[in-house]
Amino acid sequence: MSAYQAFELVDMRVGRVTRVEDHPRARKPAYKLWIDFGPEFGVKTSSAQIIPNYSKQDLMDRLVVCAVNLGVRNIAGFASEVLTMGMSDDKGNVVLLQPASDVPPGSRIF
Repeated sequence: MSAYQAFELVDMRVGRVTRVEDHPRARKPAYKLWIDFGPEFGVKTSSAQIIPNYSKQDLMDRLVVCAVNLGVRNIAGFASEVLTMGMSDDKGNVVLLQPASDVPPGSRIF
């Protein structure tokens, strides 16, 4: 399998954060996110260690990029259905990937 074929196996989509809660049972400070991916995928959950750079209010209605086909992981008793994508800033804290302009929830990254 080529590197490009391997990349194509990961289904990344844009979703809109619709609900945010603290995740007090997580080992590292984290939020529980509910993310709407539109009619094809619906609302999925994600546990995200993004507290240093984002408040709950910052996240509401924000578009984010997520891998939606990696399976469900149990994160301290919370079903994390998608992986919210980001990269580290100069302090090692996560900065979320997001589209530069408004796109419909469920839009595929390619």
